[in-house]
Amino acid sequence: MLEIDIGGGRKIQLDLPEINARVVLFALGGILVLVGLLTSVYTVQTEEEGVVLRFGKYQSTQVPGLHFKLPFFIDRVEKVAVERQMKQEFGFGTPGNTNPNQYEGKAEQEQEKKMVTGDLNAARVEWVVQYRVSQPREYLFNVRDADETLRDAAESVMREVVGDRTVDEVITIGRQEIEDENIKKLQQLVNKYRMGISIDQVQLMVVKPPLPVEESFDEVNRAEQERATAVNIANGEYNKKVPKAMGEAEQSVTRAEGYAVKRVNEAQGDAARFEALLKAYEEAPEVTRRRMHLETMQKVMPVLERKIIMDETGKHILPLLQLNQGGIQR
Repeated sequence: MLEIDIGGGRKIQLDLPEINARVVLFALGGILVLVGLLTSVYTVQTEEEGVVLRFGKYQSTQVPGLHFKLPFFIDRVEKVAVERQMKQEFGFGTPGNTNPNQYEGKAEQEQEKKMVTGDLNAARVEWVVQYRVSQPREYLFNVRDADETLRDAAESVMREVVGDRTVDEVITIGRQEIEDENIKKLQQLVNKYRMGISIDQVQLMVVKPPLPVEESFDEVNRAEQERATAVNIANGEYNKKVPKAMGEAEQSVTRAEGYAVKRVNEAQGDAARFEALLKAYEEAPEVTRRRMHLETMQKVMPVLERKIIMDETGKHILPLLQLNQGGIQR
């Protein structure tokens, strides 16, 4: 019991244990209400889905937005980014990433990139797997660590695909085929394990032979590229000159055929005209002879430089003025 003098001979007696108990009860009640409010409301972001667990057991999957759940940690929410594309790098690593499973340490990277091809040669392969979470429930609960399991599955599939091909196919001409087969087989394996992951892309980054033979292999590749360049140049010249020569030959043949047709037609026309003239001559020799004489003189006279007129006996010659050559001189 505590007595407090407030003046004028008056005192107040306070029972401290009773006040402390009330304060504690009010404080506890406020804390419980606050915790209940804070633990009953949660927000799922746009690129996420929320997996609700009740006492650790799957309850439901929630879409983006504001949601309510049972308070006091009865319900727990695991948020999974389903719209975000993630990637894993094999044989190399990009610093500063946010995915802890994106790449391994230096020693593991060297082991990942070393592979044996189908013709028992060695190759160094670096590649990237890009994927998304398609089923959050399967992603969280069907395997212990989906991202780490995906790393192991991707490496296994890549070694299988590379092991089915020669070193030349792996390093040069077979890259696209390797990527396509990797996507197909890796997705089949992920579906078999029910990991809730969708494989978007498998991309080969760097494919090289082992270091001791890398320089020699590069020389071979340069020689192949030079040979291909020379072949392309030769094909280009061939495609440029051969069609031109063929066109010129066809043009010459067409011109010759046209000239032959022209000559034949002219010959046939001359023969037909001669036959017509012969027929006319046989029917009227004198008239035809005179007409032929006049037609001939009509053609010849205009091209003569000097013209003379003779009588029938040939004794009298009369020069004809050249009036059609420059006009009259004064």
